[in-house]
Amino acid sequence: MRFEEILPGLRAKKKYVRQGWGGAENFVQLFDHLEVNGQMLEVTPYFLIHVSGQGEGYSMWSPTSCDVLAEDWVEVDA
Repeated sequence: MRFEEILPGLRAKKKYVRQGWGGAENFVQLFDHLEVNGQMLEVTPYFLIHVSGQGEGYSMWSPTSCDVLAEDWVEVDA
């Protein structure tokens, strides 16, 4: 799939990964809320990428032009 095709799914809290990555990147997910001291706060939407294998957990993520133009995006169950 292309990036513009996965945007509705990202907004629906689905998780996606590029087949071409082939590394420790498990998935990308869009967030629009943040929990602080037990309170849910609305925030400007942001992407996180879940990275395993190196103990990194979640990191901020911004799509590159290669990511936006790629056609190898797939939904994952994570």
